[in-house]
This record gives sequence, C-alpha cells and structure tokens, in this order.
Amino acid sequence: MAKMSPTKELAVPTDDPDPLGREPSEEPPSSRTALAKVLTVKEHLRRKREYSGLIPLSEKSLRFLYDHYPQATPEDWSNWQWQLQNSICTADKLQNFLRLSYPEILAMSQSRAGLPLRITPYYASLLDREDPDQPMRRCVVPVSSEFMTCPGESPDPLGEDHQSPVPGLVHRYPDRVLFLTTGFCSTYCRYCTRSRMVGNTTKFRVSVKQWDQAIAYIERTPSVRDVLLSGGDPLTLMDSQLDYLLTRIKAIPHVEMVRIGTKVPAVLPQRITSKLLKTLKKHQPLWISIHFTHPDELTPETSAACNQLADAGVPLGSQTVLLKGINDDVATLTSLFQGLLKIRVRPYYLYQCDPIMGSGHFRTPVQCGIDMIQGLRGHTSGYAVPHYVVDAPGGGGKIPLLPEYFQGVQHGQIILKNFEGRLFRYPDAQA
Repeated sequence: MAKMSPTKELAVPTDDPDPLGREPSEEPPSSRTALAKVLTVKEHLRRKREYSGLIPLSEKSLRFLYDHYPQATPEDWSNWQWQLQNSICTADKLQNFLRLSYPEILAMSQSRAGLPLRITPYYASLLDREDPDQPMRRCVVPVSSEFMTCPGESPDPLGEDHQSPVPGLVHRYPDRVLFLTTGFCSTYCRYCTRSRMVGNTTKFRVSVKQWDQAIAYIERTPSVRDVLLSGGDPLTLMDSQLDYLLTRIKAIPHVEMVRIGTKVPAVLPQRITSKLLKTLKKHQPLWISIHFTHPDELTPETSAACNQLADAGVPLGSQTVLLKGINDDVATLTSLFQGLLKIRVRPYYLYQCDPIMGSGHFRTPVQCGIDMIQGLRGHTSGYAVPHYVVDAPGGGGKIPLLPEYFQGVQHGQIILKNFEGRLFRYPDAQA
C-alpha cells in the first residue's frame, strides 16, 4: 500500500466554512505524537465516569479521542460544534488517521474542483486505518475513480435545476416541494446526488433572503401540502435557523406535512441536543428521513440519537443508497434494516445510485436491487423491507421496482409467485 510523503502538500477542493462561520482551529496531532501520551487504565475509567452527556461516549470513540485529540475532553468530543470545527477537510489531516492507498492519494492530488472532503472526527473513528475497501471508508474518502466519467452520467441527473421555480426550491411532484436549505453537510458522501452544489459556495450560497423567496413561492402555491427540507443537511443549521424555517413554513395554511432529510444521526449524533429536541417538538407533526448506508453505522451514539428523536415524538424513516461492494448483498442489508428497526427507524427507501459524474464505481446493475428486495421479502419482517426505487433521469421522479410476483392471468385467475418461488392462483373479481 502506498504511503504519502509527510512533506508533500496535497491539493483538495476546499470546503465552505462551517455553519458556525468559523474555520477549524485545531489541527489533530499525528498518530505518532498522540500515541506517545499513554493513558493509564485508572485515568481512562475516571474520565469515562465523569462524562454525563445526552449521547453516550462509546469505548471506541473514547480511545480515538485520546489517541488523536489528547488535549480534548469527552465534553469537547460530545459537542457538535467542536466536531464541526475539528472535521477532517484536507489530505494532510486525513493521513493522520488513515494509511492512504494510491487511488486515494491520486484523487486528493488533483487540482480540479469537485465534491470537497469533509469527515467529522466521530465518523473518522469508525473508519479502518489500513483497509481502503472498508465500506464506510469508501463512502467518504475520495478515490481516483471519481474522475472517470461513464456514458449517461450527468452533474444533475435528476434535472433538479430545470424544475426549480425559485432558487433553492425544486417542484417536481404536484403536491410536494424540495427545499434546499443549505449547501453544507458535516460529512460529504462521495456518491451524493447533489455533489454539483454541496460544499460549493460559488455555485450554491444560501441566505435568509433566498429562504424567504422559497417560502413566498410555497405561500402562493396552494397545491403544495408537503415540504421536504434538505440540502446539504438541514440539521447542521443552528437551532434558531431551524426554528425560523419551521415557524414560517408551518404558518402556511395549506402545508400539511413537513419532513427533514438528514444524515446527522449517522455522522454527527452529537448534534441531537436537548435544545434541538425542544425545537423539533415545538413544530410537530414533523417527520425525519435519515440516510443510512451500512450496519456498522449503528453505533451506541447513533442508536441513542435516534431513540432521543423518537422519544421526542418524531417518526423516523431511513433511506439507503444501494452501492457496489458496500451494501449490495442481502446479508448486509438485512442486518442494516433489522438493526434500524431496533432503534425505531423504519426502512423506507432503497435507492438505485444516481448517475452523477464519476459514480460508475458505486453503481450496481438495477437487477441487483431487484434481487435485494427478493432476498428480503418473506425472509424478514415486512417493516424491514423498503421500497426499491430508481429516480428517473431528467426529472421523471421515483419509480418503484419489484420482482415479478405477478405472473399473469389464466382462466380468470391471477398467477402469483411467492418469496419461495412457488406459484399460486388467486380468484380475481370480475370488473
């Protein structure tokens, strides 16, 4: 495995400032420096006992904290603003935590603009230092395959920019709008549908003025009854900003439903604070869809974050992108979806990976997704089986796909195939 020269400056696309308006102020020490500070068992246990936060501190997080941030406390680690300020946004920082492979080094030595690198310290603690093929590492660390374009790929494959009546709002379905509240995420997924805009303040800069334009459009469009807040990640906004948006939207008489799409509980569970929960409870009914990729994301911290949200009365659903070599086998998805139910999250969507630029190494054949559903249906709880959908290129919307359970009609009877492959006849009603 290739090693990066410690003296070589690597150029990566620069990230936009975090939502707090401050750049990270603390450079994580190298692993060698951090490991020189050896904690005694007594000190380790004392600091663990003294911590009393809303989101627990797992042993894995605690060890990573003292290995790489020896000057920080458990209280620092559990502060979501500290996590943002200390996120890994450059190759030089990343090499303190991971032994980078040649494709990773090559990707981060490119000068061309693209999706920025950003990983929270919490999520970095879940990555395998030595294995570049670890599923979670592949999701957030760039590789050179991102610069290879396959036929049919596009910067905006879903045609969102052409279905945007005002900046930051997409109106594709008759009764729903997608409200892009921010271009910032605490951790950037390399297969992101909106990689053309997230983290890019030149192409997508959000302001209260832009929010107000989007809200004004919703106010004058009575067919809109459902608003999905997305981005970027809305839960990286400050509580006061979320409260402003939710208050304005909830005041519109014809809006019946507000949803939030986020990956925060999986990559920044420390964001789920008492103040945030109070804000969300204030604006019920409210639904949250959480982006999960792999069962290894279901840590004690993430489990606690989801349970706190559920305790606050917020219904939780999940959306998962099917990714080659990451979660494209029935056993992995079964473990993920069953694990989500344990923490009160209902698996809702399994997405075919969108054909963004440089996504060929992530995308599976569509038949793979159908096979996944066939391997789940009847073999696990129905609540653990999501809808498999392809978001049609060009703005066609989500199209659900199912295995061929319906086999046809014969002599007035419907021929059906069950999960075991056995055929059954159902007496159809006459029209």
